[in-house]
Amino acid sequence: MNALSHKTVEFIVQPKQMLIDGRWEHAVSGKTFPVLNPATGEVIAHAAEGDKADIDKAVKAARRALENKAWTGMTPSDRGKLVWRIGNLILKYADELAELEALDNGKPLTVAKAADVALSADMFHYMAGWATKLEGRTIPISSSKGQFHSYTRLEPVGVVGQIIPWNFPLLMAAWKLAPALTTGCTIVLKVAEETPLSALRLGEILLEAGVPDGVVNIVTGFGETAGAALAAHPDVDKVAFTGSTDVGRLIVQASAGNLKKVSLELGGKSPNIILKDADLDIAIPGAANAIFFNHGQCCNAGSRLYVEQAIFDEVAEGVAGIANKIKLGNGLDPQTEMGPLVSNIQLDRVSGYLESGYSQGAKAICGGKKRDGAGYFVEPTVLINANQQMKVVQEEIFGPVVVAMPFKTVNENLIQQANDTIYGLAAGVWTQDISKAHQIANQLKAGTVWINCYNIFDAALPFGGYKQSGWGREMGEAVLKNYIETKAVTIKYS
Repeated sequence: MNALSHKTVEFIVQPKQMLIDGRWEHAVSGKTFPVLNPATGEVIAHAAEGDKADIDKAVKAARRALENKAWTGMTPSDRGKLVWRIGNLILKYADELAELEALDNGKPLTVAKAADVALSADMFHYMAGWATKLEGRTIPISSSKGQFHSYTRLEPVGVVGQIIPWNFPLLMAAWKLAPALTTGCTIVLKVAEETPLSALRLGEILLEAGVPDGVVNIVTGFGETAGAALAAHPDVDKVAFTGSTDVGRLIVQASAGNLKKVSLELGGKSPNIILKDADLDIAIPGAANAIFFNHGQCCNAGSRLYVEQAIFDEVAEGVAGIANKIKLGNGLDPQTEMGPLVSNIQLDRVSGYLESGYSQGAKAICGGKKRDGAGYFVEPTVLINANQQMKVVQEEIFGPVVVAMPFKTVNENLIQQANDTIYGLAAGVWTQDISKAHQIANQLKAGTVWINCYNIFDAALPFGGYKQSGWGREMGEAVLKNYIETKAVTIKYS
């Protein structure tokens, strides 16, 4: 197993405070909570337990920063350079950040560096370019008869509350912070209590990059206290949340007091469809990657695998064969291919869904249980003998569990089954018939459809869901709408 670097050890042993108004502070209550290594269940650090009082301090700091010329007077070019500098610093500290993700979240170190850290830096670099391109328009209005000049201005929405999950701690912070900074907002970021470490290290990076005091505030604490207080705070103009659909509903309710704007990136139960003409040398490992990447703890995981009857056994056995070879272990071990689930709560959740599947008649052809010993490990699992009514087919498991089901022909019934869920986040289609690929993609109710690939992300690509998978989009030009107000100005000629 890799030993932690000196810098990572030094960071972990320091008391973990919150970033408020450019300073590191303990919780007003003085409380802390333990941060656990999910591979061992051992305590690795203690974080400040922020609550309503700390959220209030952070929001006030963000409001002051929104009225401070150090931020509002910054030119778009300088703001873009600042955001770009953050991306550069993430790459500079890539090894350290990857170690924190592997330690705190449990994911393999190689994956954390290649995916989480690299994509986080890319998000800041991509968004930096938009700072100088947020342009209004001149609009010819028909009722004016030449007497008026009308134009629009794009302005920051204001103080933004952002709440992120534990499955991609650094990357989700980047997805939220980069566009909000680019548009000139100020931010209170509430990080997941399970995985606060990389976001706190990112806070140090933001200060090193030169982000003015109060522009970004980072609060650690629990959803029921700190998160709820942020969503309900009357001086927050907008809340952006990534997490479960159930909590998303609570966010909407909490935001109703001052009618703050809301964007939500929520759950999924994504269908992954393999036709009999697909290249199985690509489709089978692709289907395995769709569900087993990040231990299945992905909102877009391809957790419902629909396979044409003629090739069902070959595909199911192929995915199971890959699952059986995946090496589970500590994320810091270079041999590890899949780490633990993030917490004991998540372990119980996934185990409960497996028991539910078995009780309703599903059968595991590989894996199917939690691993004995320390840590929160579940074996990668392929379930068969399932139907559309089972909980394992309808509900988000958020673990390395895929349900494989055969279909006879590509017809309306397949599309109905694929769309038969409250979610609509992502989907996959595997076929060598480009016409069928487009036809199926057009009918799927999903914000992202991958064809002959899966889990392809880019800072330029919008990501978000239909139905109860959320409101709005992350990444790409589309995310800027989450953080912008459009002002129309009309001047009468004298």
